This record gives sequence, C-alpha cells and structure tokens, in this order.
Amino acid sequence: MEREFPKNVKQIGNVCDEPKIYVEDYVDTYLNQLKEKAKSAPVGAVLTGEILKLDGQDVVYVAGALKLCEMEAAGGDVKISGEAWDKLEEEKQRFFSGQEIVGWCIIEEGQPAGLSKGVKRIHEKRFRRENTVFVWRDAVLDEEAFYANKFGELMQMGGHYIFYEKNPSMQNYMINMRKKIGVTPSEMVEDRAAKNFRSAVKEKMEYKEQKQSARFAYVVSVALVVVVLVIGISTINNYDKMEAVQNSLEALSQTVSRPAAQEADAERQEEDGLGEGDALTSPDAVETVSKAVTAKEDADDRGEDSSGDSAKKNESEAEVNIPDTTDSQGGQQAEGADAESASSEGNYYVVQKGDTLDKISIKIYGNRDSVDAICRMNGLTDGNLIIIGQKLMLP
Repeated sequence: MEREFPKNVKQIGNVCDEPKIYVEDYVDTYLNQLKEKAKSAPVGAVLTGEILKLDGQDVVYVAGALKLCEMEAAGGDVKISGEAWDKLEEEKQRFFSGQEIVGWCIIEEGQPAGLSKGVKRIHEKRFRRENTVFVWRDAVLDEEAFYANKFGELMQMGGHYIFYEKNPSMQNYMINMRKKIGVTPSEMVEDRAAKNFRSAVKEKMEYKEQKQSARFAYVVSVALVVVVLVIGISTINNYDKMEAVQNSLEALSQTVSRPAAQEADAERQEEDGLGEGDALTSPDAVETVSKAVTAKEDADDRGEDSSGDSAKKNESEAEVNIPDTTDSQGGQQAEGADAESASSEGNYYVVQKGDTLDKISIKIYGNRDSVDAICRMNGLTDGNLIIIGQKLMLP
C-alpha cells in the first residue's frame, strides 16, 4: 500500500522547509520516557522508519526508536562502540524488520550538541544518507531541536509533526524494554493512537450534533417569526370587523338607555294608534344588533370576509328603525340627562360604557357592599358578564 500523508497530526513549531519530518506518537512517548534515565548520563537512541518523496516533497517518517545501550558523550565528543551497534542491528531485525534507519537522537542535560564535532563525526559515519535526521532533547527542560542532513551538513529544522496511528511494533518494543528504562511491570503501555483516534471521532460527532442543533434552532426561530407575522396580519385584517362589532354594541347601548319618560311616550304613541311597524322598541333594537353580532361571529367561523359588511348592514338597519321621538338636538340632550337621573334614582339601573358592578354599587350606594345583592337580584352568576344598556334591578 502506497504511503499517504497522515490525517491525524499535531504540528510542533514552524514546518516550512524540507524534509517534512513526521514522528509517530509512540516514538515521541518513548523518547520522553528515556529522559528520566538521561538525568544521570546521556542516553542515545536510533530512529527507524522511511525516507521518501511524497507529492514531490521530501518526507521522513519516524515510526520506531531503539535505545543505544552503550554510548558515551562527554565534552562534545560522542562514541558508539561496534558491539553496541551490532546489538542494535539485531534488535532492529527483531522489532522493526520492515523499516530502515532514518536518524538518531541524544537526550542529555545542558546545551544541544548538534554542532559538535563528535555528533558530526558519528552522523557522517553511520547516517550519511541525505535527509537523515538528528534529534537533541533536554533531559530536564521541555526543549528539543531537529536537524536534517542536507547537502552534507546538519541543518536545523523549524518544526515537525506528531502523527497518530496503529504502531504495534513500537508498542511491543516498549513493553519489552519497560524494565530497562525504569518503568514498573504494573504499568501498561496505553494504546494512545486508538485513544486519540476515538477522541478525534468523538469531537467530530459532537461538532456535527451541535451544528444540527443550531440548524434546528434556526428553523424553529424562522417558523416562530412567520407565525407572529401571520397573527399580526390577521389581527390587522380583522380590525375593521372588530370595530363594526364595537359600533354595534354602542348603538345597542344608545338604544336601550332611553329614559322611562321616553318609553312612556312610546306607549302613549302606541295607544294613540301607531302600529307595530311604526317604531322600533328597545327589545327590537337589542334583537337586531344581537343578530348582527351573531352573523359576524358565524362569518368569522366560516372564514368569510363579508361578515363585517353583514354586521354593518344589520347595524344600519337597527339605526334606521330607531324612532326619533324628539324634535331637536337640545331635546335629545335633555332626555339623555333625564335617563341618567332616572336610572340611578329608580328601582333599576341602566349599564353605561365602562361600568362594573363595583362602580355601580359605589355610584348608587357609595360603597362596594351591594355587589352581591345586585347579582342575586338580577340572577347573575358572574358579576363581570354585564353589557352596555342592560337594566339591573336595584336592591
């Protein structure tokens, strides 16, 4: 299978030049474990993996690390014995037989030895291939430096990548060497590549769920805005109908609030020979306007737009048939004043616009104590259900 660029990576430093160096996470973990051993004496390791060209770029994959059991580093000089190198070749064949040596590493306390003569001599002897790498790490501080063999010189690189994938070879080697590097047998090497992969998948799933939730919330918000607009438009369209009903109720209140004297005149007119169709009495006006209101409600239930016209028509009919029993505007005002006086002084009260039982009780008796008595006298179960022009018997 042809090698591809890793997808699950973490960038360290500024990776702007070649070769692009990719260090597998298990290798990075193992080199960090060697730091404890390097506090007493410098520790070396040989790096294995691949050096290749990928999409026209020079790439170094570091997928394994073998500890140099016998290495001496002092005063800038580095020595690796032949026996130590032979032993390392055997371990490479045992654990990383399918890989090649791509570089080496020194872990020590102090300044980097990347430019020392000893490091250059070892690199020219053992790692002379183009793009092989040398890594220096501090045993105490979290500092490191990467170098690559370019044009016969070790040149420092700006950064590298840590990548995550299944690496059973390095995992087996770490388990085999755990006693030698000071790790207790109870410590197990965690499958960090699998764990990091699962974490990445989980983060992607959470992001997808959050995105779906945000999209759903947006759709719901748009729907609510549309509903509010529809309700507002319906309210505006029904305003004329509501105004027609209000006018009908006002006409009703004006009709049924005639004083007792006007009713007496109507009775006398009837006795003097007026027929039933000559004048519209108060009950007839109530019935006419009630029909207009009922027609309006029925039309609203059917969704008809002509209900307002029907209500206005019934209202007009009611207003046309209301008799004019006065000769002038001044007479009408006088009769209105008499009606208000009669309604508050007699045994009944005609409900005016804005009246409640509390206001009526205060207006007639000066307090609210007579509300229950008014309800009982008129058979009211709900004191709020009174209409303009309604006659209330007074206790």
